[in-house]
Amino acid sequence: MHMADALLSPAVGGALWAGSLGALIICARKLKEKMDDRLIPLMGVLGAFIFAGQMINFTIPMTGSSGHIGGGLLLAILLGPYAAFLVIASVLVIQALFFADGGLLALGANIWNLGIYPAFIGYPIIYRAIAKKNASNKAITVASVLGVVAGLQLGALSVVLETKLSGITELPFSTFLLMMQPIHLAIGLIEGFATAGIVVYVRSLRPDIVDNLEGVKSMSAGGSLRKLVMIMSVLALLTGGAFSWFASTNPDGLEWSIEKIYGKPEVPGQQSTVGENLARLQEKTAILPDYSLPSKGGEESAETDASPWPAIDPRTSLSGIVGSLMVLAIVVLFGFGVKFISRHKSKM
Repeated sequence: MHMADALLSPAVGGALWAGSLGALIICARKLKEKMDDRLIPLMGVLGAFIFAGQMINFTIPMTGSSGHIGGGLLLAILLGPYAAFLVIASVLVIQALFFADGGLLALGANIWNLGIYPAFIGYPIIYRAIAKKNASNKAITVASVLGVVAGLQLGALSVVLETKLSGITELPFSTFLLMMQPIHLAIGLIEGFATAGIVVYVRSLRPDIVDNLEGVKSMSAGGSLRKLVMIMSVLALLTGGAFSWFASTNPDGLEWSIEKIYGKPEVPGQQSTVGENLARLQEKTAILPDYSLPSKGGEESAETDASPWPAIDPRTSLSGIVGSLMVLAIVVLFGFGVKFISRHKSKM
């Protein structure tokens, strides 16, 4: 559900940039007050895992569409909502800057749509209300599914509203809404069960991580944190490096909805100086566009379109591994930066 710049006007895109930046500042301040140092490596490897996981689109049966995990609720359950929002924002920044996945004008909207709803509605209002401390695995599953579905439905609704406010006339509001909500319900159900499975597994290793429902998590001493970090690291590398070959070639829920209405997976968009400058900037920063090496004219695209499934491609593996490491690095640097500022100010 990564929006392209063509779906937003500069005014709406700018407003969502401001909203997301404000949320990021609030989250950083919350973490600065109380963040446990031991949480930082887990934030990094989970961010890497979510980056890699989002490369794997799964087919939605009988639709011709596909979807991928958002990961926001999983992060909120394991890290708390403030750390989760920072991690999902880091994933989306890396995707937009270096892989051209989602536009730069739309980056604020994508952070808002994929981060705010799971972290600050799906987790506190739905998941935490159902899966209280020492909840059963059944309660965790129900809470995960409902939390993911709610977050994704609100995110899909936001996409429709944002295009309406941007004056994208190619996508009539009611028709776009009727396409977006059902397909993202199906995607949310699959992600919900996947989220529950991972949460239950993590709980078997470190019950305190899942059962601690505070906004900023603290961890108990001992346990299998190192083992958990190692397992998630290996999973991130395997997912980005090999499992990504098995991604569905069907369009994702947003592209599918647009194509059903407009006849093409993309709309022309509005001409603006801001949008054109950001597009030129993205062309320079996107070293692995579309999770591959830069194409040479149209020949590469034609070759890629004709590739069989699974698409065993070292360029995809390179993108998955490099992107995961980028996310790991930026999250860990940010986490230790927040702790450094906190300690420096406490000594003043």
